[in-house]
Amino acid sequence: MQNAPKGLRLHIGIFGRRNVGKSSLLNALTRQEVSIVSACAGTTTDPVEKPMELLPIGPVLFIDTAGVDDIGALGQQRVERTRRIFDRTDVGLIVAEAGEWGAFEEGILNELAGRNVPAIAVFNKCDLASPSPEVLARLNERKIRHVQTVAGRGDGLADLREALIRSAPDDFVNTPAIIGDLVPPGELALLVVPIDKEAPKGRLILPQVQTIRDLLDHEAFCMVVKERELRQAFDRLRRTPALVVTDSQAFLKVSADTPLEVPLTSFSILFARFKGDLTEMVRGATAIDRLRPGDRILIAEACSHHPIGEDIGRVKIPRWLTQYVGGELEFTTTQGHDFPPDLAEYKLVIHCGACVQNRREVLSRILKCRRAGVPITNYGLAIAYSLGIFERALGPFPAALEAYRAALAEGGGASPR
Repeated sequence: MQNAPKGLRLHIGIFGRRNVGKSSLLNALTRQEVSIVSACAGTTTDPVEKPMELLPIGPVLFIDTAGVDDIGALGQQRVERTRRIFDRTDVGLIVAEAGEWGAFEEGILNELAGRNVPAIAVFNKCDLASPSPEVLARLNERKIRHVQTVAGRGDGLADLREALIRSAPDDFVNTPAIIGDLVPPGELALLVVPIDKEAPKGRLILPQVQTIRDLLDHEAFCMVVKERELRQAFDRLRRTPALVVTDSQAFLKVSADTPLEVPLTSFSILFARFKGDLTEMVRGATAIDRLRPGDRILIAEACSHHPIGEDIGRVKIPRWLTQYVGGELEFTTTQGHDFPPDLAEYKLVIHCGACVQNRREVLSRILKCRRAGVPITNYGLAIAYSLGIFERALGPFPAALEAYRAALAEGGGASPR
C-alpha cells in the first residue's frame, strides 16, 4: 500500500488558519513526525504530503497545507500554493480551534462545497475551549460531519478516522475499472507496448502496469507485444482477442495491423475515462477541426519527466496537429500541478493520460476549461482524431461514440479526414 501510485490514493486536504494544529493533527493521524510543529504561526510553508493506509479505505494521501490566512508577499505565495490543493482534494478537513469557527472557516467550507468535495469540521484544542452549540447546529443543518480533538494527546482521533471513512466518495470506495468491464472473464486483451528510447529502462510505464493489473483483477487474460510483433501475435492466436489496446504513438500501425472486427483503443483513451470525463474529452477533440494556423494550444503534462527525442507532448502531437491544420500552431506546455488560472488565450487544451494525478484534479481542470469556454481533450483522443481513426478508437465506448456523432450532427466538428 505504501507503494501505491499517488494518483490512486484518496487525497485528504488539511485546511485552516495558521497555528490551529493542522500539523499536529497530521502527525497524530500518521503516528509520525511528518510536519514540523511550533508555536510560531506559519511554520508550515509548503504543502506536506504523507501517504499511508487507512483501513478499510486503503491507500490515502494526507496533504498538510500552509495557513490560508498567511500574510505578506511570501505569505500570499504560500496561500496560492495552498489554494491549488483544493483542485486535488477528495475529502477536506477544516481545522479550527474549538471556540474560533467564523467567516474564515465558512469560506473554506463553501469552497469545498462548491466543488462537491465532502468536508469534515475538526475542532482542535478542545481541552482549552468547546465549539459553540450554534456552530454545531449550523453544521448539522448542512449535514457536515464534525469531530472534537486534542491532537497533542491523540483525543478524538478514532472519531476522525471514522468520519473520514464515512466521507470517502463512493467512486473511490468502489473504484471503477480501467479495462475490466470491457474484457469479459476468461477472454483476452492484447496490449501493444512500444519499447523505444522513451520507454523507461527495465520497466513498463504506469498506465500499462495498471491496465495489466486491472485485467488480472477481473479474471481476464493478457498478452503483451511490441508493435512490430502484432501481426505474428494474431497469427498465433486461436481465438480473436476481445480488445486490442495500444500506446497512442503506435495508433496508425496498430490500426492497420488489427482486423476491423477486433475492437481497438489506446491506454490514453482508457485513462480519459478512468481519470476524467471521456464524453467531455471526446467533444473537446472535435475542436481540432476549428483550429487555424497561429492558434495557441496548451499541452498539460501531469508528470515532470525530462523530455528526450521524439517526446509525445512536445514533438509528436504538435507535428501531427500542424500537419492536420496545414499551418504552424503555438504550443505551451505545463507540468505537474501547474495549470494556468486564465485559459482565455487557448483554443484547445490537450491533457496527458494523468496516470500520476488523482481523478479529482483532472475533473477540476475539466471544470476550469468548461467555465472558460475552452475545449479539452487528451493525448490519445487528439492523436486518433488527427490520424483519422477516431471512430474506431471509440468503438469500445458506445456512449462516447454516440456523443461524438451527436457533436458532428450539431456542427461541432467535421469527420476526421
